Amino acid sequence: MKIAYIATGAAGMVCGTCIHDNTVAAAMQKLGHEVALIPTYTPIRTDEESVSLEHVFLGGLNVYLQEKLSFFRHTPDFIDNLLNSKAILNTISKFSGSTNARELGEMTVSVLRGVDGHQKKELLKLIDWLRDHYKPDIVHLNHTLLLGFAKEIRRQLGVPVVCGSQGEDLFLDNLVEPFQKQAKDLMHEKIKHVDALIATSDYYAEFMSNYLSLDPGRIHKVYLGIKLEGHGQFPKPSTQGPVVIGYLARICPEKGLHILVEAFQQLWQKYGSEKVRLQVAGYLGKKDEIFFQALQKRIKGWNMTDAVEYIGEVDRLEKIGFLSSIDIFSVPTVYKESKGLSILEAMANGVPVVQPGHGVFPEYVSKTGGGLLCAPDSVAALVAKLELLIEDSEQRKALGEAGKQSVHREFGDQIMAESMLEVYSGCLKQDTPTGSRTTAEAVV
Repeated sequence: MKIAYIATGAAGMVCGTCIHDNTVAAAMQKLGHEVALIPTYTPIRTDEESVSLEHVFLGGLNVYLQEKLSFFRHTPDFIDNLLNSKAILNTISKFSGSTNARELGEMTVSVLRGVDGHQKKELLKLIDWLRDHYKPDIVHLNHTLLLGFAKEIRRQLGVPVVCGSQGEDLFLDNLVEPFQKQAKDLMHEKIKHVDALIATSDYYAEFMSNYLSLDPGRIHKVYLGIKLEGHGQFPKPSTQGPVVIGYLARICPEKGLHILVEAFQQLWQKYGSEKVRLQVAGYLGKKDEIFFQALQKRIKGWNMTDAVEYIGEVDRLEKIGFLSSIDIFSVPTVYKESKGLSILEAMANGVPVVQPGHGVFPEYVSKTGGGLLCAPDSVAALVAKLELLIEDSEQRKALGEAGKQSVHREFGDQIMAESMLEVYSGCLKQDTPTGSRTTAEAVV
């Protein structure tokens, strides 16, 4: 099978969506399929070996300028190629707030309009390359904010188009009006042009069926999977030292680091630095520096600097080492998480998790038996569950082992890739002369 997988970069961040897209593309390649992982907006950054193309289509700087200035909607190729170069996009990403939803409403709506939007020239370049050079059997859009591409891809290539759904509601719900309503209305309209919608969990399938007014039976579920190589190979820490609570995620308010720090402060007051420690790792973007500085100031004011360590951004090997060195894992998000990739990674290394009981977390804990749930947005509830595991090393060990066995058995990248390929095969069968149906019938 020849697959064109169109993904969006995250402005220089290592994000769960980028890791997922790269992992599933690499796993499908390993199974013998030809997969072009096609970056749009910015290069795809992952903590594993990237399998994405070097060329970036619809470069973020280019589409932004085309939105703001009509001149750039008619520039020659050499200017577009310069603006789309990885060097410029990587440089701009370091200084921009290009993933700030509040600032990008107008452009989001324009991109959802497809060939009727201001980015028509860039979209047609992508479609020309797909049609004339790559010639895929199927096209995968990595999330619903790219739904504006589907109709024209379908028309010009005559192949099925599937669309993933990976938590873009968090971005959409932060758009200012009138752009939020316009974007949602366009998504409702454009979804009819795809052959299948793919969600990463039961929770998110149900959520998106309501969000886009779809029959839940038309949404396929392909659970996240991780590249298991290396995970779980190191022995767990000795039970004699302090209990280390770990956080690995983007440093931002949405991921709930402030909640975890407040909970840890109460635990630290009770147990002291010899019994409990907190280690934090993850990407810190410019727009969240003030948030993190304020958090560090509180840690210093509480005299906890010797008990809290910020390790920074980690590569894959460092990530596995980090997860292998901690005793409990928690990322108490304030929003309803649709993916939670780091939760699976923690459990793959035998670490029990303590997560808020919303979004995908109850599903993961139920399926793996690898952790505990607490009430969302509650420091007291988080403290109570963390304290249970601090006091009971045997429970920590049992939950950690259950999670590890489950993730290694059911959440590997090969299983994810095989499930994705089943969806593709079903779409291709429906698209044959004997099994054909309209794209509208495929999802609505």
